[in-house]
Amino acid sequence: MSYFDVASAAPLHPVARQALHAALDEGWADPSRLYREGRRARMLLDAARETAAEAVGCRADELVFTPSGTASVHTAVAGALAARRRVGQHVVVSAVEHSAVLHSAAAHERHGGSVSEVGVERSGAVPAGAFREALRADTALACLQSANHEVGTVQPVEEAADACRAAGVPLFVDAAQSLAWGPVPGAWSLLAGSAHKWGGPAGVGLLAVRKGVRFAPQGPGDERESGRAPGFENIPGIVAAAASLRAVRAEAAAEAARLRGLTDLLRARLPRLVPDVEVVGDPVRRLPHLLTFSCLYVDGESLLHGLDRAGFSVSSGSSCTSSTLTPSHVLRAMGVVSEGNVRVSLPLGTPESEVERFLDVLPGVVREVRDRLGAPAAPAPGDADAVTVDALGLTCPQPVIELARAIGRVRAGGTVTVTADDEVAAVDIPAWCFTQGHTYLGAVPGADGAVSYRVRRGGAA
Repeated sequence: MSYFDVASAAPLHPVARQALHAALDEGWADPSRLYREGRRARMLLDAARETAAEAVGCRADELVFTPSGTASVHTAVAGALAARRRVGQHVVVSAVEHSAVLHSAAAHERHGGSVSEVGVERSGAVPAGAFREALRADTALACLQSANHEVGTVQPVEEAADACRAAGVPLFVDAAQSLAWGPVPGAWSLLAGSAHKWGGPAGVGLLAVRKGVRFAPQGPGDERESGRAPGFENIPGIVAAAASLRAVRAEAAAEAARLRGLTDLLRARLPRLVPDVEVVGDPVRRLPHLLTFSCLYVDGESLLHGLDRAGFSVSSGSSCTSSTLTPSHVLRAMGVVSEGNVRVSLPLGTPESEVERFLDVLPGVVREVRDRLGAPAAPAPGDADAVTVDALGLTCPQPVIELARAIGRVRAGGTVTVTADDEVAAVDIPAWCFTQGHTYLGAVPGADGAVSYRVRRGGAA
């Protein structure tokens, strides 16, 4: 079995396992006590904090440990906003932030604040200029991830930090996906990470708040972790998290080059092996181990199950899975095809032979799903001027399949109107037009959630 989903959770690093076992024996006592066992626990906690701070690129007294990366995000956003109430209640976020950041922003908006969402390019990158223009006199906080968790695109954090500094606005960075590969550049103000993303144990997050940044912890007060993460510290988990972060950083440069070669291999060969595949995300400014692609005319859930049966564990941002009813907000913001979406994120040490085996297996799995769904062949030129398709009640990817069938019935320059009530069609039909060379003419809302989408067939009239 090949596990290709470290962007969700990385396997426990051997160094983390060793450190965890050792700390279970030595770090169980209360680090706030003055007796021998407490002092020993305090030494372990302080050493872990020094190690993690060095990896993050901050001072040890600027970093605290939290129960999770999500807890770090919520604490960072709430604490920064509370400390800057007099400045204003405006927050800037990118459209592709992790859901934890977007949920925090939504909660802020429900309590009277305002949120500006900065869109992205088709590569998933946030334009630095657009981010700068979103800053206002009443902006209390800006949020920008270091790299996207779904498509791997690296964001212009350094440029955003410079713009925020010039505007007097603190910048919060969700660095969960990138910390394994190096520190986040730029003069950021707050930063969050999650240990299980780099091979540490689950249940440990970190939060850095640089000196001079206004911060008012919310929730019940606690003397531990500078009052920013109440509760007894999970010292064995913290020790293992810091040790594994140092270990993966030691091999990051060599592994980054090797894994980038493997994802470059996937990027080059996938479109040749599987028809109607779109590789998404920035081809250059991206994480070295992560690659995402979408397959037209494929049910995402069936695709993932088929790959699982073939021995590959991957994830998906597709709406065509049992766990989601709407497409990934990241893919939606990028305007790319969401159906049949697959995210491959390679763990450290992945051999090239496993990537080659994935490339051998994938075409057959995709073909099997397409055959079952009745995916269309390449359309021949039709002679109709206009065709209407009723796709009401059909779910992803069937509305797009019906559109692809119908496009062959019209001449070049003719139109197809698809009426559908699956909200995913609003994302996938325009994206399908972009990839297939047709013109998306827009949508007209109807009754009971039905929408009519109009498409003009490309080619010479």
